[in-house]
Amino acid sequence: MSNETRLSLFAGLLIGLGAYGFLALGGIPGAIIFAFGLVGVVLSGSLLYTGKAGVLTDMGALAKIWLWNVVACIAVGLLVYAIGGEPLERAQSIVAGRFAQGPWRSFLRAVGCGIIIDISVYLYRSSQSLIPVLFGVPLFIVCGFYHSIADVVYLVAAFKWSPAILWYYPVIVLGNYVGCNVRRVILPKESAS
Repeated sequence: MSNETRLSLFAGLLIGLGAYGFLALGGIPGAIIFAFGLVGVVLSGSLLYTGKAGVLTDMGALAKIWLWNVVACIAVGLLVYAIGGEPLERAQSIVAGRFAQGPWRSFLRAVGCGIIIDISVYLYRSSQSLIPVLFGVPLFIVCGFYHSIADVVYLVAAFKWSPAILWYYPVIVLGNYVGCNVRRVILPKESAS
């Protein structure tokens, strides 16, 4: 197993655990505890799709990061499903709400998440301060934005097939990618560093 694969799996595990924390607590406390995932990613230097989509131009490498992030989140989603209880019920409610938004609103919500995560990671790299991460993660959650990696936990835990998943998941992966590249368009010189 390559180092990039390990770092991508670890990032997925961290985000998955943050998502599980959100499911366990719900509300603002859950949104705050979710930050554990992205804090762990930036401190460990692991590879997260939404942390790299705005800076990595190699689409093959980005696809591999996404794949291993998803694999780790599938495992966490299965854990949520197996344990059950309130986190499972929250996951089912979240997924039903996501599908009800339709493709266009889901895309826009994913773009919003991509913008916030990319800027949070960029500001962390620029300042070595965790404050942007600690505020950025709860911000995207309270805004109702969608994170393509964390959503894998919710989708797997909800464990109910729906044809909506065929449009939903690709739309939010693309929306996160677009959002992660907004800063690169606005600040092209800074994104090269």
